[in-house]
Order: sequence, then C-alpha cells, then structure tokens
Amino acid sequence: MALNYLFVGFFLLSFALCCVRAAVGIVWPEAAFGNPEIFNLAIKDTFDKAEAGFTIALGYAGVFTLWLGIMKVGEKGGVIHSLGKLVAPLFTRLFPGVPPGHPAYGAMMMNISANMLGLDNAATPMGIRAMEQLQTLNNEPERATHAQIMFLVLNTSGLTIIPLSIMVLIAELGQGTVNPTEYFIPILITTFCSSMAGLIAVSIVQKLRLYAQPVVWAYLLTVSLAMSGLAVGYTHLGSQDQSVFTSIFAGGTILGFISWFVWAGHRKGINVYSTFIEGAREGFEVAIKIVPYLVGILVAIGLFRVSGGLDLATNAIGWLLQAMGADPQIAEALPTALTKPFSGSGARGMMVETIQHQQALHGLTEGMKTIPSRMVALMQGSTETTFYVLAVYFGAVGIKHTRYAVTCGLLADVVGFIAAVLLTYVFFGS
Repeated sequence: MALNYLFVGFFLLSFALCCVRAAVGIVWPEAAFGNPEIFNLAIKDTFDKAEAGFTIALGYAGVFTLWLGIMKVGEKGGVIHSLGKLVAPLFTRLFPGVPPGHPAYGAMMMNISANMLGLDNAATPMGIRAMEQLQTLNNEPERATHAQIMFLVLNTSGLTIIPLSIMVLIAELGQGTVNPTEYFIPILITTFCSSMAGLIAVSIVQKLRLYAQPVVWAYLLTVSLAMSGLAVGYTHLGSQDQSVFTSIFAGGTILGFISWFVWAGHRKGINVYSTFIEGAREGFEVAIKIVPYLVGILVAIGLFRVSGGLDLATNAIGWLLQAMGADPQIAEALPTALTKPFSGSGARGMMVETIQHQQALHGLTEGMKTIPSRMVALMQGSTETTFYVLAVYFGAVGIKHTRYAVTCGLLADVVGFIAAVLLTYVFFGS
C-alpha cells in the first residue's frame, strides 16, 4: 500500500504545486518560483517519461534474453543448485520461508554476486529470475512475501565491492587530475552500512532474531574480512594495475560463471542451445511485462520533480540542517541524496552538476576535492535506486501490494546517506 500512497501523493501534490506556480507566474511574473508555462512543461515531461519507461524496458529485452537464457542452462545443468547449497546455511536463516535446496537460492546468490561486482546489467535479470523463483512459493501472487521483501531490500541497499561506474565518472570529471580509487574504501564501507541497515530493518519486522544466529555472524564476519582484505590489497596497487585488476576480477568472474554454466549443461547431456533459447524467450516476455510498472513510477517521479516538489524538499531539509548548526556544505549534496531513491540517472546528473559547480568555483582539480564533491560521489555509490528496483523486480512477477518493502528500503537509503556524510569527513577532512 505504501507505493500506492506515494503514487497518489506524487500526482496530487504535483498538481497542487503546478497550480500555485502558474498562479504566482501570472500575478507576480518576477518571482523565480512562478511559471505560467508549468502545466505545458509537466505534460511534456509526462509523455517524455512514459516514452523513457518503454525505451528502458525495450533496452532490457536483449540483456534479459541473454541472461535468463544463461540462467536456464545453469538451472538444468545443476550449477544453480550447487550455488544454492553453498549459501544454504545463511539463506535458510535470512529466508526461512524458502525450503532448503530451492532454485531461488542459487539465483539470489548470482544476483547478489553481480551487484557486489558492480555489474548492473547482469544483476537485474538474475534478480528477476530469483524473484520469479520466490513467486512460485507465494500463495497470494499480488502480495509480496517476507522472502521477496528481504531479497528486494538487500538489492536496493546495493552492497558493492567494485563501484566501477562511480570511479569511471570521477576519472572523467577530474580529467586525470584525481585518483578515483580514493573513493574505493569509503564507498565500500558506505554500501556495507546501508546493506546492514536494510538487513536489520527487515529482520526486525519479520522477527528473525538474526543476532542469535552464530551462522549469520560467521558469514558476515567472513564477508567483512574478505572485503577488508580486498580493499587493503586494492589500495596498494598502482592506478594501471587497479584498472587491470577491476577488469579481470569483475569481467572474468562473470565470464567464468557463463562458461561454467555451459560446460555443466553439456556435461549433464542437455541440449545447451535449445535450453538457452527456452530461457531467452522468458527474458523477452519479462521485459515487456515490466513496461507498465516502469512507466507508472517514472511518470509520477518526473512530475514531482518538474512541479518543483523535489526542490522544495531539498531547500527545506537544507534550511533545517543549517538551523541545527550542521555544516552548510551538506546542503549542497542534498539534491543527489533526495534524487537517488527515485532516479539513478537523475542522481547522476545532480552529482555531475554539483561537482562541475565546485570546479567552476575552485578550479578543475581543487573543485574535485571539496566536501560537496566528495560527498555526492559517496552518496551516488551508497545505494541502488529504490523505487526503480521495486518497480522492475515486483513488476516482473505482478506484485502490487509491497507491504513494508518501501519503508525498509528507504531506511537503508537514509543510513547510506548518513554514512556517506560522515565518511566524507573521516576520509577527506573538513
């Protein structure tokens, strides 16, 4: 129901704001807030976002076709089952409603692994496959189960080992004057904080008592030590070696999985190509199925932004922070933080705009090193786009009642943003 209230709220609030801005623009033309053309802009943006939603879904068709075909080969070749056994001790405690040995275990592990490697194009179809497997256990097809919500929140919190897209963007904006690997450890810690917040929030709602599970602590400790070792080793590499390592570690891992799937299927005696085609057909169907969900959420969010609602929220929070005596530089990073849960591309644009503004004030190199520039980079890498992930994953299986998924996902976002602010000062000074 939370998504329904947000959807309705976005439209009604946006319409009210458009009325106010149009009236102000007519009565007081000099006022910056007024705009007599606001309704034309809102309608244009509505159609643009509807087209964008269809275009995004259509763009996913090829990726979904490839990866769901590969996943089908992995399932029939027994690889998914083997991967599921590897994480069964942990997943049986995180997802108690999923029977041991269920195919969803392997698919969820593949999705989480791809997310950690920063491979979004691979992670999304794997996540949809996992959600489809979880849906087979759902007695109320339009209502999200506990397991589906836990899985979705772990996705929206966005634990990432290699924040490749952020590092590439930093390198481009800095034009070689800054080392993008400076962001590696802070983003790693930030995403870990948001993921733990999401995990804890969902476990409290579901009364899982994970704190009393030694197996959960053992897995978390192992992952933490592995990430720490990777971070330390990574920072000791030269910039060129870091680039080579990232390419081999991320790309090599995924290609290795694909080869393993194909080999396992051939070894088991299945027709690998026919099995791939069988799964690939499902990929195209899923891409078409998510169109209404993507269009709906993108239009609602876009309308809220065009109406000025997002700017008002940003200004209000910035004023509140300054009234509390907080560093006014934090306010400059707020547009990225508030946009991130709604639009990944929008947040990326806000990040670029903030950094370029800092460069205009302080120069190319020094502008990259200011607190607002550092902060928006960490915020951009802190979590996934909550509403976008929710629309795609739940939309793929026809879930309409999201229950507490939005609340827990946004809580993880907030923790991620707070961690980004604090870690900016810890790693980059005041």
